[in-house]
Amino acid sequence: MPITPDEFLKKYGFDKEDEERDHSLRNNAMEHAKHLRRPHAGTPHDWEEWERYKREHPDEVEDDDH
Repeated sequence: MPITPDEFLKKYGFDKEDEERDHSLRNNAMEHAKHLRRPHAGTPHDWEEWERYKREHPDEVEDDDH
């Protein structure tokens, strides 16, 4: 008698539920706020604020990978 995929996973120890990444808007916003990087677009005012923030808080800004 064949077994179901769930039974197979349990039998061979693959049934451990890996916590899936939260893709909610709230979580994405929190991750973005935690990892401050150079903006990709924005108004001139956004860029002025970014440059000022970089000068005032250099240790809180992540380096660009590009």
